[in-house]
Amino acid sequence: MSERTSVSRIFDIPKFYYFDSGNDYSGSKGEFAYKIKTAETLKAMIWHGRLCSEKAAIENEQEFERSQEGFDAMIKWLEDKFDG
Repeated sequence: MSERTSVSRIFDIPKFYYFDSGNDYSGSKGEFAYKIKTAETLKAMIWHGRLCSEKAAIENEQEFERSQEGFDAMIKWLEDKFDG
């Protein structure tokens, strides 16, 4: 059995270290798109469509503590939004 490289059961998202190093990340699954911005907190934004986050109408966003626990909560939030 191979080790999972993503922390999400749905999305291909790197581990917390990537974000704790100050990197932003964006991706999509079908028409569901997301961006994670790193600052003092982690900010997740979601929208539908193929536009980039600067041109898209952001449908929902949430900030999370910049910690492993906050990161885990953010992954769950993204998956819940996708599922629901």
